[in-house]
Amino acid sequence: MMAYSEDHIALAAEYALGTLDAEERAQVETMMAVDTEFTAIVHGWEYRLGVLNQMVGSVEPRPIVWENIQRAVGHSGPQAPLTLPEATPPPPVAPVVAEQDPIADIWPADNSNVIQLSGRVKRWRNVASFATAAAAALIAMLAMQVYSPDLLPNGLRPKPRTQVVEVKTPALPALPSAQYVAILQRNGGSPAFILTVDAATKNFTVRKVGADAEPGKSFELWLISDRLPQPRSLGVIGGSDFTARPVLSSYDASTINTATYAVTVEQAGGSPDGKPHSTPVFTGKLIETVPAAPPR
Repeated sequence: MMAYSEDHIALAAEYALGTLDAEERAQVETMMAVDTEFTAIVHGWEYRLGVLNQMVGSVEPRPIVWENIQRAVGHSGPQAPLTLPEATPPPPVAPVVAEQDPIADIWPADNSNVIQLSGRVKRWRNVASFATAAAAALIAMLAMQVYSPDLLPNGLRPKPRTQVVEVKTPALPALPSAQYVAILQRNGGSPAFILTVDAATKNFTVRKVGADAEPGKSFELWLISDRLPQPRSLGVIGGSDFTARPVLSSYDASTINTATYAVTVEQAGGSPDGKPHSTPVFTGKLIETVPAAPPR
């Protein structure tokens, strides 16, 4: 079973959510076409996140929207019938009259060269036939040396060779670790961040999906648990699409898996004293998406 990185898990989750652009969706669909295990991960996400579609009702666009679309593509008025231009007939082709070669009248052909060339062709044909027969005999002798050496005379039999072959046992691939994902959102709305945690390394990756920080402000990630006296900062979420950090290594697995993860809006660079200075705007809890492989 192939071990997938946190980025692969995040891409699979976003594909199921429908938040990828066209290039990223093409990349995921290409991976699904050649990797059945990755396809299973995507389907697992679609099964787990299917409840999000049930929480969002369908919205019918207003009639003015369709009118604007038709006007933009030039289909608002009646369409003129399509007419093809009449094809012009090709010009008449003048008949070609073969010209008489004037040289043939004053210089008759000499057939002696044709007779000499015919003799040379016969000689070369005999040489080619002999070479072909010799090559066929050589190939037959080589084939007998390989497959039936006992049929050859002693002088033509190949000498026996001893070849030592070393067979190396391929190393077993590393067992994949469990993967956990949390969708950080506000009151069941659209996902703002996707948090992925690797159970073996305790490294996490935050993928920014639909949240933009205010000018002069920063998003900061917090771990909230009943086992801790106050929320613990996991660092500022960077401006790029992915933010990865190994700061969960100091917490035990139970605390990591049962904690609530929250995002607050802090001053630029994060909280100066390690305490949140605003109420959480996005929250979520981890769910197991890829179980740990059983021991061999």
